Amino acid sequence: MTTIRRAAVTLPAADLGPANPLPPLTPLDEAHHVDERDLEGLPRDMARQIRYAPLDSVLPTPLRDGYGRQRAPRTLDALVLENDRLRATVLPGLGGRVVSLLQLSTGRELLYRNPVFQPANFALNGAWYSGGIEWNIGATGHTTLSCAPLHAARVTAPDGGEMLRLWEWERLRDLPFQVDLWLPDGSDFLYVGVRVRNPHDRPVPVYWWSNIAVPEECRVLAPADEAWQFGYERRLRRVPVPEWAGADRSYPLNSPHAADYFYELPEDARRWIAALDDSGHGLVQTSTAALRGRKLFVWGARSGGRRWQEWLTEPGTGGYCEIQAGLARTQLEHVRLDERSEFSWLEAYGPLAADADAVHGADWAGARAEVERRLDAALPHARVAAAYEAWLPCADTEPGEVLAVGSGWGALEVLRAGEKLPGTPFEESTLGEAQEPWVRLSRSGALPEPRVPGVPGESLVAPHWRDMLETAPAGPSTEYHLGVAQWHAGDRAQAVRSWERALRCAAVRWPLLRCLAVADRVAGDGERAAERYAEAYDELCGEPHAGEAVVAALGREALEALLGAGRVADARGVWERLPERVRERGRFRLLGARLLLAEGDRAGARAVCDGGVEVPDLREGEEVLGELWARVAGEGEPLPARYDFRMRAGGD
Repeated sequence: MTTIRRAAVTLPAADLGPANPLPPLTPLDEAHHVDERDLEGLPRDMARQIRYAPLDSVLPTPLRDGYGRQRAPRTLDALVLENDRLRATVLPGLGGRVVSLLQLSTGRELLYRNPVFQPANFALNGAWYSGGIEWNIGATGHTTLSCAPLHAARVTAPDGGEMLRLWEWERLRDLPFQVDLWLPDGSDFLYVGVRVRNPHDRPVPVYWWSNIAVPEECRVLAPADEAWQFGYERRLRRVPVPEWAGADRSYPLNSPHAADYFYELPEDARRWIAALDDSGHGLVQTSTAALRGRKLFVWGARSGGRRWQEWLTEPGTGGYCEIQAGLARTQLEHVRLDERSEFSWLEAYGPLAADADAVHGADWAGARAEVERRLDAALPHARVAAAYEAWLPCADTEPGEVLAVGSGWGALEVLRAGEKLPGTPFEESTLGEAQEPWVRLSRSGALPEPRVPGVPGESLVAPHWRDMLETAPAGPSTEYHLGVAQWHAGDRAQAVRSWERALRCAAVRWPLLRCLAVADRVAGDGERAAERYAEAYDELCGEPHAGEAVVAALGREALEALLGAGRVADARGVWERLPERVRERGRFRLLGARLLLAEGDRAGARAVCDGGVEVPDLREGEEVLGELWARVAGEGEPLPARYDFRMRAGGD
């Protein structure tokens, strides 16, 4: 029978650092935005879901940008599920990631297992890491829970053994979800039951993709003859599978640039995707029909893609690609979930052995048929359907022994609503300091002022919290958080009025000045934004309770705004007041080089580049290092490999 035990994983790891204390008001520049021209001629349901509720910001979740690239041995709490065939290792404190799926009889690792923990700026709110199986919920992109703790507990599995339940409250869409993992006795497959619930009296947009990292030296197969290809030039097109533009794209290294291939699966096809090596061995994932989509992501064979692979792990480590499964055809879509309803499905992950000649033969239909035949023998679809039906009654089973604790945000929501969610208890004991002001608002109708003047704490923006703020007694803290909620709702003029009212009576003004500065930048008034940023930073520098995280966060925004407005002397003044260790961070070295260029010191900026600029929170698709190099390099000097993060066709 399946056993679940506590374990520890020790590996070189970078420190996550503190969350950014400033609310993320700037509109989201997500890389997966479809050019409007490409929506014409798409299947009607696909076009409708691409246009449905795209995310504008990551409020209320904070940005995670405080990490670096210095790694030291670190022990991570893990939970291990094991039967006599497989061993699955899960990190509950880092998004519930399945970091290893080991076939015990052969010692074969079925996933790409990253030998380090290195955050990078790929999640919607920043910190994300590569490898394993991740559970992406929220909106297009990697979940804000990538590096966050989930609740975890033992539950009785459908076969009477042990099952591991992971659950949390996803804050972007305000939804609870659960992931149940178990290994039936004698099974070669890890079963995963997933449920996403809408407890509200309104429909909500839902996004889910299970993202599986596998070694890239493989062939990826799925039951499709066409795919929707999407690259970092943000164009969506229908292409044949496997060959397109003179290359067989089912081999990840045959694509020159980073790209997504969303497979067009026939309605009646069994849902599966497999990644098999030269010998015909590898991983297969299959599911019930609700998990409709399948995808291959490749980094590409050009220098930029290879550099990203190194960036996410360490030189000399083998590369990886991603095979994925989701609720819609593509990751560009969101699916409507009606009020007081739920989505649920079952996935299975396991080893597959197929005839190598057939898998890698020129006959695509024959290769697919060989994989599907082997999958049907190893795990018939009827068994998957039966496992799903057996799991459904267990989804409401109350957890037993608690193995890990997530956030208190779910507890706050069930406390406010006065209802329970069977199977996923959000206990009041998990409420913490971040939730305490909102508990008081919910109970008394008034939001308390911060105990210590300074950073106001996290804002909540859901409609029910906005309604409570609108009827609460007015005060600086209430007006500040109300403005954030109004901004999130798209009522920017009213948000500005709320912040301006608070500014007239606030003892600490810089958080409000910063919000108004963001509003100015978004409105296109760069000069007024720069003025307000300068005033906000001046006040923060005199704040005795200001910590390094907020000084760095506001300093970065102020520098960018001042440089953008051409106020170079004021930018230099901000720079000089930054702590020395903040100036040495990679993002600030980049800003320092930009400042030198603005001052006319091209040689000084070149010296910064020659000394090395590592920007830990470099965003996927961001080309600022190449742009900086182009401004400081001599004519004909090639872009150094360490600065080559180009991901799009035409970028190199």
